[in-house]
Amino acid sequence: MTAQILTAVGSGSLVGFTLGLVGGGGSILATPLLLYAVGIGQPHVAIGTGALAVSVNAYANLIGHARKGHVQWTCAIVFALVGSIGALIGSTLGKAMDGQRLLFLFGLLMLVVGALMLRPRKTAPAVPKPVDLRMCLLTGSVAIVAGAASGFFGIGGGFLIVPGLILATGMRTIDAVGSSLLAVGTFGLATALNYSASGMIDWLVAAEFIGGGIIGGALGMLLATRLSGQKDTLNRIFAALIFVVATYVLYRSGSTYLSQ
Repeated sequence: MTAQILTAVGSGSLVGFTLGLVGGGGSILATPLLLYAVGIGQPHVAIGTGALAVSVNAYANLIGHARKGHVQWTCAIVFALVGSIGALIGSTLGKAMDGQRLLFLFGLLMLVVGALMLRPRKTAPAVPKPVDLRMCLLTGSVAIVAGAASGFFGIGGGFLIVPGLILATGMRTIDAVGSSLLAVGTFGLATALNYSASGMIDWLVAAEFIGGGIIGGALGMLLATRLSGQKDTLNRIFAALIFVVATYVLYRSGSTYLSQ
């Protein structure tokens, strides 16, 4: 039992650390770690537990961004509420799918996330868009899609939400990052509540994972400020890690699913 606690806390610390260090995409390691390191046997329980942990860590990180004024509350609240509908739909579909097949699709998603992290980030000046019907419809559409993906795979979805907010509203990148945390937390909470209704959350492991994530996140944010000039290098290293884990997830889930 002690070994499992240490593994859960350590895995949570690793996810929190990567989130603090590289930002969006870090939470995608939660489900593989819960499955293959912590030892949760059922894919759906790992996804539900990971969604809860990601939600709490996102809300914790939101506090720091809010204090710095990096949250556009109106857009963030609307995006989170509308996207929660997608998260509930996505998580319901995810629960109904075979666990190994869902994991195989999760591995493919990891490859996409890794590829996106290798792309250079543009620093074009922000051009806020007028609040009209077109902007509202675009924001709502992006929120539904991002929420559905978040709920289906039990991930934070920051790698979708941040560019989605920039595309729909024209807000600054730093504001999109801060505002996205409200959506990440709310999508994760909606997904976790949906999974908990089916008894698919290990609450003890979630608490251990969350505790480690808060500690790791604080350390990651401290290191990120010192290594801010090496952001591209950090993204490449993390993308390589994602590719390795994705290959393992595809191997394990693919071989299990095909043998059924």
